[in-house]
Amino acid sequence: MSGNKPKRAGYAEIASHYRQQIADGTLAPGDELPSMREVMAAFNVSITTANRAFKMLKSEGLTAPKPGVGTVVVDQPRIATTASARLQRIQRTGKAYGPKEKSVDHTAELRSVGDPTLASHLELEIHDEVVVRTRTFVRDGKRTVFAVSCINMRALADVPELLSTEPFGQFWQEVYKARTGRTVTKSPERRGARLAYDYELQALQIDVVPGTPVPVLVLVNTFSDEDGPLEVWEDVYAPGLWQVDSE
Repeated sequence: MSGNKPKRAGYAEIASHYRQQIADGTLAPGDELPSMREVMAAFNVSITTANRAFKMLKSEGLTAPKPGVGTVVVDQPRIATTASARLQRIQRTGKAYGPKEKSVDHTAELRSVGDPTLASHLELEIHDEVVVRTRTFVRDGKRTVFAVSCINMRALADVPELLSTEPFGQFWQEVYKARTGRTVTKSPERRGARLAYDYELQALQIDVVPGTPVPVLVLVNTFSDEDGPLEVWEDVYAPGLWQVDSE
């Protein structure tokens, strides 16, 4: 346990610590949490405080008691993390994926901007070109999120690999920042719902009769550097999934 934790933590801080470990994959489904006695010693708290922290994790559906074992992390087949939580995990651990997760069907190409909203977010004119990268996240064999990144063309000068379909192995902006020395900031995540497009249903392998309206949850993040908007990242969630932050 890290020695820089508060001398005496509250139950919410303790719950946040293990919640983060679960989100990062440090604690995977089936893993056992430390015993109540170990938590009490590590955080210098009473059994009442430790018990309240464990109850909070249980109420959130993250853990469950297992007879003869203790408290274990449970699988969450209907949960998919937000883009913000994904980036936080990468920054903390360097891991591009969560437990039992991978990405497939990577694409990269130049396209002209036809969406006025996207053009506005990137401060471009209609029909200006952008780099469009797509991938589909899969967890435990199930497709969860279709992700689309629309990146300002000026990034190509420093990161020409953006037009390769090969995954970076890290967030591409880390490469951009290392090569340019620039700082990239993220706007607050925007969340909404709309009907899925046919290509999104195909990417998520949602089998419906053509023309059937399928509502989906959509999360949008915009990243900028000192020259203005750099990337708009849109996540489209498969129907039936919840999204959660890791904090």
